[in-house]
Amino acid sequence: MLINKPILANTKYIYIVITALFLSCITSFKLQAQKNPWKEMEEIIKKIPTTKFPDKNFNINEYGAISDGVTDNTLAFKKAIEACVASGGGKVVVPNGKYFTGAIHLDNNVNLFLDDNAEILFSTNPKDYPIVHTSFEGTEMMNYSPFIYAYKKTNVAVTGKGTLNGQSSTKNWWTWAGKGYGWEKGMPSQNDALNRPALVEMGEIGTPVAERVFGEGYYIRPNFLEFFECNTVLVKDVKIIDVPSWVIHPMKSRDVIVDGVTIISHGPNNDGCDPEYSQNVIIRNCTFNTGDDCIAIKSGRDGDGRRVGIPSKNIIVQNCKMIDGHGGVVMGSEISAGVSNVFVENCIMDSPNLDRAIRIKTNSKRGGLTENVYVRNIEVGTVAESVLRVTMFYDIYGSQVGDFIPAIRNINLENIKVKNGGKFGILADGYEQSPIENITFTNVRIDKVEKPYSLKHVKNLKFNNTYINGVKMKSIK
Repeated sequence: MLINKPILANTKYIYIVITALFLSCITSFKLQAQKNPWKEMEEIIKKIPTTKFPDKNFNINEYGAISDGVTDNTLAFKKAIEACVASGGGKVVVPNGKYFTGAIHLDNNVNLFLDDNAEILFSTNPKDYPIVHTSFEGTEMMNYSPFIYAYKKTNVAVTGKGTLNGQSSTKNWWTWAGKGYGWEKGMPSQNDALNRPALVEMGEIGTPVAERVFGEGYYIRPNFLEFFECNTVLVKDVKIIDVPSWVIHPMKSRDVIVDGVTIISHGPNNDGCDPEYSQNVIIRNCTFNTGDDCIAIKSGRDGDGRRVGIPSKNIIVQNCKMIDGHGGVVMGSEISAGVSNVFVENCIMDSPNLDRAIRIKTNSKRGGLTENVYVRNIEVGTVAESVLRVTMFYDIYGSQVGDFIPAIRNINLENIKVKNGGKFGILADGYEQSPIENITFTNVRIDKVEKPYSLKHVKNLKFNNTYINGVKMKSIK
């Protein structure tokens, strides 16, 4: 039988191509298996630019500020910032003393610097905060200005070891939450039908943000320190106390560093740091003692989050201490645009008033994809509920059931020690059609916990050298 040589040659060529493709796939799979997320984290850190300012000082006292804790210094802050910008940037210095003010609006190349014994006391009068483009709990709006606000700015900072005092209490801002915190039946609140519920509905139906005008008479609390569509941001060393709502809020921002900050604020929705629609964020060397989540990574609520569509990613938490709070490091619940690449290492979490160490919370109104969460070298003294809490059925504010089934996958905890684990080591509930996938515990030890885990629709739970209540755990497919 004669074999056509061109056909034989073609056959050999096809065989070589198929073999090459097969080997390429094998190599790719091996590389994927060898992928080291912590090296990825290091590469992310290297690429994040840092703030740089000219060596020029603009002392607010030279612009009329008086440090008696009573005189309104809003205009003095404004003049000092304007002079700083006109000169090409530098440091706006708040010297030792107590300075009362309304909203402070930062600008390009401005470092608001507080001397060690400087304290900024913020007004509790809502009229001292003009209406600006901001957000509340994941929905964009026009509302009272955050107390310190930067809008579409580059190279901006708040630094120094002084104190930022929001002066919020059960006698002013906190009552607006409409439950506890000094609120009594008959008092106005954010939960009245024309207030927060109306805002959420506007976000859902796509009302233009410019038409979502709230402010006076609507009782929706402003955030405290907000960087809105900013890049190259630094918050360093300051102490922040008693704020109306979210404390530090990078919103649609990139390249943000929060370093050495101490937050003590136990009011409603007093999350410590909430990166939202933000990327390349480092939170390190901070202490959180809060009335809500210590760190909560966000990406918008429901329809408004899907409209914006910017996932939060490359969020790095290092060397932090979490005391009181609903969760140590949390993703959600405003998470509709998704969250990915979260790295948490070398933290201490310890308080009977800390509910969970790591938490992911979403629901089928939020939707979104949460993936690639890496946690290592964490010491947990006491948590009340669980070490890891993952839910697709978060239900605050009534029914939260919709048509946007979330996805959650790739959660890795490594080298974790827990002395008092609360009720569950792992508490996780997903959807049957969208199970929570790929939870891995490696070198984890959890003591004094009521139950090792409670699982609903969880796929591929791996335990590597992990002990709960002294019992070595077996993986579950």
